[in-house]
Amino acid sequence: MLKIENLSKSFNKNTDNEINIFNNFHIEFEENKCTAIIGSNGCGKSTLLNLIGGSILADKGQILLNDKDISKLREEKRSIHIGRVYQNPSMGVSPSLTILENLSLADKKGEKFTLRRLIKKNRTDGYIELLRDLDLGLESKLNTKVKFLSGGQRQCLSLIMATMKHPDLLLLDEHTAALDPKTSKVIMQKTRELIKKYSITTIMISHNMKDAVEYSDRIVMLDSGNVVFDKASENVTEKELIDIYREKLVQFVA
Repeated sequence: MLKIENLSKSFNKNTDNEINIFNNFHIEFEENKCTAIIGSNGCGKSTLLNLIGGSILADKGQILLNDKDISKLREEKRSIHIGRVYQNPSMGVSPSLTILENLSLADKKGEKFTLRRLIKKNRTDGYIELLRDLDLGLESKLNTKVKFLSGGQRQCLSLIMATMKHPDLLLLDEHTAALDPKTSKVIMQKTRELIKKYSITTIMISHNMKDAVEYSDRIVMLDSGNVVFDKASENVTEKELIDIYREKLVQFVA
């Protein structure tokens, strides 16, 4: 479904500050499964998502989505097939627009449109049903500007917007890291419901070992741009992952 072959990426090339993140990196992601990507800061997690999403381009290698090489496509072209939710609850929405306007924008992804014809009244009932499923009362706030919503409400709206066109791939970039534990749990539950409902292949970056085990099908740990751990989540415990982290930390300090 998603296959990465011979991927290489460096920053600050030919300088004293050159950093090689990936070198001939390979990995495959199974269709309709959620893979949690874990690892310490600087291991390559966010860089990998940025390379897949297209916000940065690889130096070489292929990123194959449904057997099509997307590695040279601009980010906006990839976004037709890829949904993304960011760590910052405001990045996936337009805070100055209403909930209805945000949903209408997401509904127009991949289409040509003008702002004058942005909102289609015949789609409103569908938006209300999507929001009602969140059980957060957002369906009664269609004309409320998103900047007045809580972080959790905005992140739930981002999830709806990222999945409403049923993308081939969903990228979750630590999408609960900025939320309190109670809200984070709600978001993770809604995330699982949405990706199961639409059967979306998902890659989720997480620093929360419990969430990684509970909400994914597979766990991959990166270290210096290499896969150092790769197991089905059902065969992994939170303690095992924490112990591996501690071992890596000792090696780093030593």
